[in-house]
Amino acid sequence: MGPAANRKIMKEPITTATIQDVANRAKVSISTVSRSFTRPDLVSPKTRAKVLSIADELNFSISRSAAALKTGQSLRIALLVSNHISNWFAASVIEGLNAEFSAAGYDLSIIQIESRQQRKEFFDTLPVRRNADAVVIASFDIDEDEIERLSSIDVPIIGVNSVQQEGFSATVNIDDHQGSILAARHLIQLGHRKILYIRTNPAQSLHFSVQQRIESFLGYCRQQGIEPSVITAEEGTYRIDNLITQILSLPEMPTAIACQEDGIAIPLIFQLERNGFSVPTDISVIGYDDSTYAHDVGLTTIRQLPIDMARSAARKTLQLIEGQPADKPNEIFPAHLVVRSSTARVEMD
Repeated sequence: MGPAANRKIMKEPITTATIQDVANRAKVSISTVSRSFTRPDLVSPKTRAKVLSIADELNFSISRSAAALKTGQSLRIALLVSNHISNWFAASVIEGLNAEFSAAGYDLSIIQIESRQQRKEFFDTLPVRRNADAVVIASFDIDEDEIERLSSIDVPIIGVNSVQQEGFSATVNIDDHQGSILAARHLIQLGHRKILYIRTNPAQSLHFSVQQRIESFLGYCRQQGIEPSVITAEEGTYRIDNLITQILSLPEMPTAIACQEDGIAIPLIFQLERNGFSVPTDISVIGYDDSTYAHDVGLTTIRQLPIDMARSAARKTLQLIEGQPADKPNEIFPAHLVVRSSTARVEMD
């Protein structure tokens, strides 16, 4: 081949095919193209062969940086959590989201939000950075200004256990109303009338979603002519010790204690027994979550499935990123009462 032929080859245009071009030609989603390169085990051999053949024709190759530049996407999802990451619910949500996002070629960026000010700062800077293709918010709500900021840059907002639906592109929630009624009804059917409800401090917490739990629990009890006592579990090293002090200071000891979450109920059982009370002979205890160790300690509780909820939220997120409507945009997961050994029929005097 002579110099003229070489010059001809050098003058051929360089293909600038994008991942979207490959997806359109193969009639698959962008995520499928990404997985064909990065996670081939998640794509059928026939589909992957088709995608790679078309990519070869279009002279397209993928890398994280190249894919981000070609699609205008960051390939990053921001998760806002108000729990510690080691918290059972937060850890479960992370596991469920990551399983779906990783398979689709997206990174999950976890951002802990401990105050309304931190939340405001995140939403103030996101439109400037444009470093997330979607935002998932676990267990708290956002205000109208924050929703407007995300809407202005066309970033989907997905809520997991967020009370409000307005402003969110999609939501996935446990049915806290149903779960709390199941808990209250269980205790009342066992004959309990002296009931104590333990909640977290709403002034210190962004967990607005759990407000539905106490409202539904108290509402059902009141319909049955029962007025439960309510005390608050403040955050801190001596949280459970302080709860024991408050319980022992009540004018009358309860025969049953309902806890907003298993994270309170499980250590409370141990402390009650250290203080000479038998669970459930003296005091029945019911939790909420069916979290780690609930089965081991025999805790009666309300089961929710945050990994399944998070995977569903992630699938909706990917649909929205790709411009598709989300399946079941406001999905409600049912709650389930799990009866174990920490609750029993009240002993009549």
